[in-house]
Amino acid sequence: MSATNTNKVELIGFYGSDEVHACSAWTSTSRDITEEKRERIPKLLKMLADAGHHTPFEKSSLHFLVDCDIASHIHLLKHRIGVSINGESARYKELKEDKFYIPDDWIALDGHNNEEWDYPHTNFSVGSWADTLEEYTKQGNELYHKCLKDLEPTLGRKRAKESARFFKTYNSQIQADISFNWRSFHHFLALRNKPDAQKEIRDIAATMLDLVKNIKGNPFKHTIEAFGH
Repeated sequence: MSATNTNKVELIGFYGSDEVHACSAWTSTSRDITEEKRERIPKLLKMLADAGHHTPFEKSSLHFLVDCDIASHIHLLKHRIGVSINGESARYKELKEDKFYIPDDWIALDGHNNEEWDYPHTNFSVGSWADTLEEYTKQGNELYHKCLKDLEPTLGRKRAKESARFFKTYNSQIQADISFNWRSFHHFLALRNKPDAQKEIRDIAATMLDLVKNIKGNPFKHTIEAFGH
């Protein structure tokens, strides 16, 4: 069993660039690129972004691999237009790694608000909320594997897997394969890379943007600037 206070994001591929977005916009006139037109790309992209003419930005693709808690995975699933998501499924396989997430802003907190730990029907030891969450998650994982094993002879392997996962907690980590076009990525960032977003999905969004900003050659530099990211 492994606990971590980080989710992981990897950029595994991309297609497109500022020039691809500009050429898409210029299709209605002429896609021929001259040096003079290339110099106009930053201004063009800013005009398109500000005016809401976002169709040209659908011509790019950003492809990520994400290991995150289930709560953040649900946040990602809410973005459906121009987004493609395939996630690790406990319905099709037994999740044997038992990866789970502990919020990093819990780590430095001690105790349970200095109150006496008085929950007689639990088997948790007194400790910080981070320790309690870890212990609770581990018990859930143990019950998941035991339940799956015990249900399988009666319900069959498939039903045992898909129902035993109810013991998995929201902080269990799964892997997701996610791709955006730039228009959908902007929508995602506008909602999730902001102060009032939940910390975990905000950290994922910020990491994604940082990875795109650091692609060799910075192919989306002017697109990023046009949308104010």
